[in-house]
Amino acid sequence: MSDEQDKPAEDRAEAEPEGPRCGERLRDARRERQISVLEVAKELHLDEPKVRALERNEFETLGAPVFAKGHLRKYAALVGVDEDDVLTDYYQMTRQEKLPPVVVARRRMRQELSPGPWIAVIVVILVAAAGYWWFAVYSSQLQIPATSTADLPAEERSTAPEPEIGDVPDAGESQAEPPTEAVAGDVEAPAPEALADGEVRLSLSFSGDCWTEISDATGRRLFFEMGRAGRTIEVTGIAPFAVLFGNVDNVSVLVNGTDYPVTTTNPGSRTARLTISSP
Repeated sequence: MSDEQDKPAEDRAEAEPEGPRCGERLRDARRERQISVLEVAKELHLDEPKVRALERNEFETLGAPVFAKGHLRKYAALVGVDEDDVLTDYYQMTRQEKLPPVVVARRRMRQELSPGPWIAVIVVILVAAAGYWWFAVYSSQLQIPATSTADLPAEERSTAPEPEIGDVPDAGESQAEPPTEAVAGDVEAPAPEALADGEVRLSLSFSGDCWTEISDATGRRLFFEMGRAGRTIEVTGIAPFAVLFGNVDNVSVLVNGTDYPVTTTNPGSRTARLTISSP
């Protein structure tokens, strides 16, 4: 494997020559497959203007970068384009746009840094430490030492009351309770919370990146983000669930603790749109 293949998408974005950008790649692949903008908008849960903005590389209209990258991955999976190529273009474009502000911010930070404030802070700390030390030493000198019984006259020591000795029970009559035996076998794991009528518990385990959307029958969004490798989530809601997976190869599903098979919506695609009601 070459060094170029070993680099992640963000590093290869700087080395690869300019070519079709991610928006153009996706648009060309969509046209080649004869998929309309409306169909893409339905799959991505976007309106048509935002899909066209995505094809024009106007990512700021999609909100935070995490949403832009999520839509790019879903779009690439839908039209059969390599996700790494699309993300490489994205990183290259966003780095070129963000580089000048970062340089200016660093220059301003260096100009604004001055040793004056730090020196003042150090002086204040030293003064406070010296004051605390002086107060601790002075307070210890003012304390009156306790008078020992050896310094008292013999008469006062003889009249000192002797401590009362109560009845001490025999060793055989000790009231100490025997130690409580730990019964490990009787400890049970907490049972899962009972479900109300009509509710279903959905558990997802991710082995890789998979954009996931889950809504229950009331329209409430239970999960709407990118699932990462090694993550496990559990949601509860009113069945049936409306579920969208961007990559079914990277997710396994349990419904009320029972395995639930997940298949793609269209042959050749890794996207799946499901309606889950019960195991």
